[in-house]
Amino acid sequence: MTTNKINGPHQGQPILQTRAPLDRAHAAMIMIHGRGATAESILTLADEFNQNAFAYFAPQAAGGTWYPNRFLAPIESNEPWLSSALSAVDETVAKVTSAGISYERIMLLGFSQGACLALEYAARHARRYGGVVGFSGGLIGPDDLPREYEGSFDGTPIFIGCSDVDFHIPKERVLHAGEVFRKLGGEVTVRLYPNMDHTINQDEIDFVREMMTALIVAPKS
Repeated sequence: MTTNKINGPHQGQPILQTRAPLDRAHAAMIMIHGRGATAESILTLADEFNQNAFAYFAPQAAGGTWYPNRFLAPIESNEPWLSSALSAVDETVAKVTSAGISYERIMLLGFSQGACLALEYAARHARRYGGVVGFSGGLIGPDDLPREYEGSFDGTPIFIGCSDVDFHIPKERVLHAGEVFRKLGGEVTVRLYPNMDHTINQDEIDFVREMMTALIVAPKS
């Protein structure tokens, strides 16, 4: 699957950046905010990760929402917003790679609706990344949607964490995403947290920080 360049509701929205400038960054993280949130809010995770060798980027969704219906809804019910959202992520990735940061040093991360978008984008563009992170998310579309993704993650470290009782994200869909990513060649870690709220916990932050540290200390290809 590919993301075509389109002119949709999210095109022309700002892409925010913090920490290391691209010309001095060792790696980059593209952070996708959740429904009703902002690029500014997801960028505050940079303080938690405390990895100043990273350049952090966050695209902004028009109206604070990447697509109108639940991620479990039929794909067509979330168009044209979903295609526009995927294109916005692609535009952010292109901004980073055009500055000389390789895909192998890019991490994709999202929370909630942003996690669903990050995971779906990664699955549709499977390749070796620096890492893929979904905080409370799953692949977009109904349960019976065929998952005919192409490419290989070639050992990309992938982390998906979620509450086991999340009202928005059924745990079965978290596990399903993990299986899809394993079949695509990802080194996948899935963690379900008992009775956790719809949030990000310290264990998740610590795990991702370790992923980031491993990426920084790895020799550049």
